[in-house]
Amino acid sequence: MRVLVVEDDTELAARLQQALREAGYAADVTGDGDEAAYLGREEPFDAAVLDLGLPGRSGLEVLAGWREAGVDLPVLILTVRDAWYERVEGFEAGADDYLGKPFHMPELLARLAALLRRRHGLSAGPLRAAGLRLDEGRQVVVTAEGAEHELTATEFRLLRYLMHNAGRVLSKSALTEHVYEYDAERDSNVVEVYIRRLRRKIGAQRIRTRRGQGYELLGP
Repeated sequence: MRVLVVEDDTELAARLQQALREAGYAADVTGDGDEAAYLGREEPFDAAVLDLGLPGRSGLEVLAGWREAGVDLPVLILTVRDAWYERVEGFEAGADDYLGKPFHMPELLARLAALLRRRHGLSAGPLRAAGLRLDEGRQVVVTAEGAEHELTATEFRLLRYLMHNAGRVLSKSALTEHVYEYDAERDSNVVEVYIRRLRRKIGAQRIRTRRGQGYELLGP
């Protein structure tokens, strides 16, 4: 899962990026409102963490522009503003959730995970699909037989995205776009390597190859 962090406080932005990476997300960061507006329109992010107090174009302007352009990714707003009417403005502009500064990082991660679950029509609680349960805190997958398998960072990101989209055919390029950050060296052929590794851990029958199309995690 790939997250856009829009925060002009460089120290906070770095902490957010590190926390997101440790939690198994690919995280891109910008502190510029104009760049954020562009990235949100052009890159396939799964969610955004958006500060309102940005230089140049404000966070509300960025968000309104995304929504006008049909960008429907979940957006978690960060702000030091406490007035209720400012929160209402955020929701009216298209925000999905709101978190005031200062905040605790575990709460932000929990809110973000909840937004992503709702976005994909998944219920609360542990992520489950195709007879698997993903322990996101420990980055471990548990099979229906009760076997636990530790996952590398890339395996975890890939499997989580497959589980969020169980039953859908995902191309190698789409998987690459949602697993790696903007400036990472992307090679869609590497996806095949990690698919093979996942199959060894969760069972080859759970990930179907659709020739010429991509891969499908068999749901539910």
